[in-house]
Amino acid sequence: MDADQRRLVEETIAEDEASLRAQLEQLRLQAAAADAGKAKPKEAPRQPRRQALPEHMRRVEHRHEPDSTDCQEPGCGRPMTRIGEDMSERLDIVPAEFFVHRHIYGKWACRCCQVLRQASSIPELIEGGMAASGLIAHTLISRGVDHLPYYRQEAINARSGVHTPRSTLAAWAGQAGAALEPLYEVHKAFILACRVLHADETPVKLLDPGAGKKRRAYVWAYARSWHDAVPGVIYEFCLGRGAQYPKTFLAGNAQQG
Repeated sequence: MDADQRRLVEETIAEDEASLRAQLEQLRLQAAAADAGKAKPKEAPRQPRRQALPEHMRRVEHRHEPDSTDCQEPGCGRPMTRIGEDMSERLDIVPAEFFVHRHIYGKWACRCCQVLRQASSIPELIEGGMAASGLIAHTLISRGVDHLPYYRQEAINARSGVHTPRSTLAAWAGQAGAALEPLYEVHKAFILACRVLHADETPVKLLDPGAGKKRRAYVWAYARSWHDAVPGVIYEFCLGRGAQYPKTFLAGNAQQG
């Protein structure tokens, strides 16, 4: 190939490259125009809807009216007419309050017969203790439902000037559990009286102070069938998941064997 032929080929290649670049640019502009036509205007962000406050909550009303209900326009001064009102609600809370039940038993005596009469003492969940049933229930719910350890409950109560060592809280829980045992047995009989019983176990971590570590334990759940008119479930804490645990729980029930 001589010099003239080489120059002719190079010019042809240059022209073809320029033509391709022009075509590509035209296609790019067409695609950009098409995308601009399809693009939708961006919607304004939706404002979150605030849920209405429950109707069962106690309402404390605060009335706000102008200092003067006479028209303040120059030359008027006539009494204004109330035509409506605007209302807004704010949620508030009253922190837990400790209070003391003071039981006073009057003593009555007959000086003639030398007889003393006094009302019988009210039975308490923990006889001789300082905790009323409400405080014991609050302690159990805080520990079992809200998962508040006793040392945290001790600190929370201390903020109100109430001294409740964790050992005392644990003792209350143990005594309350013993007092609730008859109710547990009645509930157990109700659960086991169903025709179909469902059972399952869930692993939980158990502190083993002697070994200085944690071990695995299980909470067994026994539930009535969803076909039953009245549902129900009962739980039992066990150290394992072997067959001996449900057998022991179900022992003595005629329907379950």
